[in-house]
Amino acid sequence: MQLEYPAFGKIVVDGKVYEHDIVIYPSGKIERRKKWLSKDKHGTSHKLDPDELREYLEENFDVLVVGTGFYGYLSLLPESRELVKGKEVIEKPTGEAVKLFNELWGRKKTLGIFHVTC
Repeated sequence: MQLEYPAFGKIVVDGKVYEHDIVIYPSGKIERRKKWLSKDKHGTSHKLDPDELREYLEENFDVLVVGTGFYGYLSLLPESRELVKGKEVIEKPTGEAVKLFNELWGRKKTLGIFHVTC
């Protein structure tokens, strides 16, 4: 699997362009981020709520890579961090997170959550 973050608002996975936030599971499954679960509670999708994060914990993983957006606005709430206690969690602006995800993919079971705008 190969990710690219060519521009604000886009992420490319193996040549396929997504113009919305995505989640990539260790199995390679890709889905749209369910950011409304966080937005409905907090008024913003920039706070990753435990109820949203639980939606992505269906597969075992070693590392959670969170692409926090172009400017780094997305962050895990403390309660969300508790859900992944014992796992490696890396939060970086999306451009940096994509590079790291590419390095980890195939070496560690990696779950990726990528915010593609701010």
